[in-house]
Amino acid sequence: MSVDKAELCGSLLTWLQTFHVPSPCTSPQDLSSGLAIAYVLNQIDPSWFNETWLQGISEDPGPNWRLKVSNLKTILQSLLEYSQDVLGHPVLEQHLPDVSLIGEFSDPEELGKLLQLVLGCAISCEKKQEHIQRIMTLEESVQHVVMEAIQELMTKDTPDSLSPETYGNFDNQSRRYYFLSEEADEGDELRQHCLDLERQLVLLSEEKQSLAQENAVLRERVGRPEGEGATGLTAKKLLLLQSQLEQLQEENFRLENGREDERLHCAELEREVSELQQRNQALTSLAQEAQALKDEMDELRQSSERAGQLEATLSSCRRRLGELRELRRQVRQLEERNAGHAERTRQLEDELRRAGSLRAQLEAQRRQVQELQGQRQEEAMKAEKWLFECRNLEEKYELVTKEKERLLAERDSLREANEELRCAQLQPRGLTQADPSLDPTSPAVENLAAEILPAELSPAHSPVGRETLLRLQLENKQLCQQEAAYRERQEELQRHLEEANRARHGLETQLRLNQQQLLELRAQVEDLQKALQEQGGKTEDSTLLKRKLEEHLYVKGRSCMRQIWSCSGSESILRSWSPPLTAAQPGVSRSCSTACRRRTQTCGPWRSGTVATWTRRARSYRPWNPNSGHPEGHPQNFTP
Repeated sequence: MSVDKAELCGSLLTWLQTFHVPSPCTSPQDLSSGLAIAYVLNQIDPSWFNETWLQGISEDPGPNWRLKVSNLKTILQSLLEYSQDVLGHPVLEQHLPDVSLIGEFSDPEELGKLLQLVLGCAISCEKKQEHIQRIMTLEESVQHVVMEAIQELMTKDTPDSLSPETYGNFDNQSRRYYFLSEEADEGDELRQHCLDLERQLVLLSEEKQSLAQENAVLRERVGRPEGEGATGLTAKKLLLLQSQLEQLQEENFRLENGREDERLHCAELEREVSELQQRNQALTSLAQEAQALKDEMDELRQSSERAGQLEATLSSCRRRLGELRELRRQVRQLEERNAGHAERTRQLEDELRRAGSLRAQLEAQRRQVQELQGQRQEEAMKAEKWLFECRNLEEKYELVTKEKERLLAERDSLREANEELRCAQLQPRGLTQADPSLDPTSPAVENLAAEILPAELSPAHSPVGRETLLRLQLENKQLCQQEAAYRERQEELQRHLEEANRARHGLETQLRLNQQQLLELRAQVEDLQKALQEQGGKTEDSTLLKRKLEEHLYVKGRSCMRQIWSCSGSESILRSWSPPLTAAQPGVSRSCSTACRRRTQTCGPWRSGTVATWTRRARSYRPWNPNSGHPEGHPQNFTP
């Protein structure tokens, strides 16, 4: 029975995928180059299909089908030599594939014949047991097709030059020996299963004996009358135990029958094993005869070595001829590419000349843009300055308004106190004019003075009160002088604070303008780089421009850092001066702190911690220095 070669090709492709070769082998097109088949043969017998033989196979023939045919011819020649010299099974002409159809059209039928020869080498080599086990792991349908292919090889591989009396049924017996070796393993498994069943039978018999003893004990208890309730309970237990006993007896009978069947099956397997051993001995004798015939064939092989060498030389010449044609085609392609590159070079040179004129115009426009940016920065600084002055004037106006309200309230309170004192002074005079008995030296006047002044401060009361009054007047005068000094100091500090705020505001404006300029310059650099890349020019100009830009930004960053640190130093001085005001004059310090807080709130981003924030931002500024490995913007490089 002949196997369909197309179906055989698909099944053998599945079998080849179990070898895990580096070259893909999922379709006939993958095998048309012969590289995957060569790797599989190397795994089947590395001593024959060695690395030297693999180097003779072209690894990447590409679309050149002649190189593929050359590889396939080399593989087919090696397969024929291996089958004849090593395995002793010459291949019939009807099993030889047409490698030209495989290499040019990837014909599945011819490829199936070639893979069938590879399969015959795999199941006849020294590692045949490993390959047979690998075949048994495939799907059942694939196994069926592979076994049919093996049967076809075994039944048709006998050459006409050797008589059937010499070999007999050597192929059939060897094939049965290969595939019946697994039945011996199944016999061992059956023996193990029989042993397990015997162990279970022993355990069940022991359990049966224990149940019989327990049944006897229960029957004795039933014989002794212990009351109607106990008799009913014992009867129920007895029925339950009897049912369990019957079940165990049935299970025991079933296991005994299974054991007998397994023993018979084991005996049959032992008989088959003995027959296989006898056949193995017969096959061994036949193998010895085949070895003798192989020695005779070695003598005949020497005469065919010269023909093989000539064929190998012819195949190598054909392969070199194909490589030469491929090299000529590549040379033509390179010449065409060279002409295209030359034309492209001329176009790029023209574009470079045009870019030179555009670069001069760009430089002039950039200088104009820089001048306009400088003017815009000056105008922005002036606008920010006037805005800051306007805010300061508004704050001063608010302070003056509040001070005016406070003075008006104080004036009203003093006016009321003055009127009360006048009333107190005029009332005794009117009383003395109306009644002479109401003299200022009288007790009534003394009572009125006592009501106006405290008792301990009255001069008429004691001389201690007079001294206390003088001392209080002196202290009041000193406090007034100290208040005037503190007010002068407060005004001076207020001026320093306004100057510091003005400097901060200017630095903030300058920093914002610098950041805007930095963003614009970076955008210009990116645009210039893109333009240079599109025009194909060199990158030295863009690198130099970027370096100059970074140096310019670095210088500006250092100047901004010095100004910010100077402002932070003035702020620390103001903070160190603020505690004496608080300790000396609560009213003055309260008004000063209120004014400072109001100024801080109206100054926008310059609140508490603003200097620290901008200091951190300035320290995080790290421009790139192409001449050193570390950024120049690190704080250790700034000297305030």
